[in-house]
Amino acid sequence: MRVITATAVALALAALAGGGTSATAATAAHRPPVDGFWRMDGYGTVLSIRNGTLQEFQTTAVSCIEGDSARRTGPGAYTTPDGTVITVRTQGRRDHASMRADGSVGDRKLHRIRELPAACTRPAPGGPIAAFDVFWQSFEENYPFFSAKGIDWHAVREQYRPTVDAKTTEDELFDVFSDMVRPLNDAHVAVRHGDRVFAQVRPGTTVPTGELDTKVKKFIVERDLKDARNLQEFANGRIIYADLPGGQGYLRISGFGGYAGGDTSYAAQLAKLDTALDAALGKDRARRLNGLIIDLRVNGGGSDALGIHIAERLTDTPYVAYAKRARNDPTDPARHTRPQPAYVIPAHGPRHTGPIAVLTGGSTFSAGETFTQALMDRPGRTFRIGQPTQGVFSDVMVRKLPGGMSAFLPNEEFLTASGRTFDGTGIPPHLTEPVFTREEFDRRKDSAFDRAVNVLRNHGGAVGGREQGVLSPGSHGRGVL
Repeated sequence: MRVITATAVALALAALAGGGTSATAATAAHRPPVDGFWRMDGYGTVLSIRNGTLQEFQTTAVSCIEGDSARRTGPGAYTTPDGTVITVRTQGRRDHASMRADGSVGDRKLHRIRELPAACTRPAPGGPIAAFDVFWQSFEENYPFFSAKGIDWHAVREQYRPTVDAKTTEDELFDVFSDMVRPLNDAHVAVRHGDRVFAQVRPGTTVPTGELDTKVKKFIVERDLKDARNLQEFANGRIIYADLPGGQGYLRISGFGGYAGGDTSYAAQLAKLDTALDAALGKDRARRLNGLIIDLRVNGGGSDALGIHIAERLTDTPYVAYAKRARNDPTDPARHTRPQPAYVIPAHGPRHTGPIAVLTGGSTFSAGETFTQALMDRPGRTFRIGQPTQGVFSDVMVRKLPGGMSAFLPNEEFLTASGRTFDGTGIPPHLTEPVFTREEFDRRKDSAFDRAVNVLRNHGGAVGGREQGVLSPGSHGRGVL
């Protein structure tokens, strides 16, 4: 599951990171003030910005629950307790604004309202029945994938609401909620009650835990990289790089965050990432490589913006990575916010623009998947090898419930150029190979890695341009899948 801080996500503030230029002081001085009340386009959120405090209210048709807050730390800038920097700016007119936050992609539109909704000015109802209604309504108004998963959410309500009454205990209610969302098989859906958490992955896949990451890293170093040169580890162990004997480079990324130890700021993560990329692609290495293997097979996700940042080291031509949209009509699942494109702009630092083999599997989660999607339309040869990714792309909403429990759910879609999403199924590979199965471990095999080396050896001579063959981005990246 994507790395989430309760404060940052509960504020529903994950937004554009690095997608625009900073305003000059003169421009900022002429912007109308942001103080007041705002309704977010999508995301079931109302904001109050007053006296240096940004306060979130989580709304549904049956509830308004006070969320978390952030304190003003600069002109239009607010910082959450975990250090996430949020920027709110009006958009030419005093009644329209946008919000951005470190570490994610896309912005969120705000529309000024005269006052808080009446439900936000009175105490929220309590008790098990109220908690059930808020839980069900939160999914009803925000979850995008009921139809795709064949789930009748109204039938779920009819089945489970009669089992809840004023005497239902919190543990019993936790079990009810868990049973309600179990058929979704969605790794971005969870229920939390104190130390108890219910979450599950797509059947047949494995959660990318720290234990799995350690086991796989040891296996790769001992088996795949035993003859490699310049083996280096970066970013608190989340990134490793090596030069392979055949002239290829190997870059393993086990997450898009956690790079700077206790410093969780986006700036610190980005600095550590650039250090790794400069070392991996610097000293003319990028021009000498026959190809680059990017291993995402155990990747727990994190910041989508860091994935875009890496993609900018892998092209010399600007292109659109994907477009992002969210549900924004509580009564109509087919209505969404306007899709926002995420752009990949070539970086100024060392870049590799030759062939790439991307290794994926069922333990490729969230930001690992949005990064994979960001490479689908990359100019040049990009081959995906292994197994389909997990199939969870959206930022995760955290909804507080009466009584203290929390619900986690997605409400966004990441679209290809043809409007395709890969939620649920995951992004499939061009070439299918087993990924860290028991048989592979027992026989000391890594079929996906070996296939990648062979593909790059056979295709590494022609750099640039889109190959329109069976191993090309064109065969899968534009709606053919």
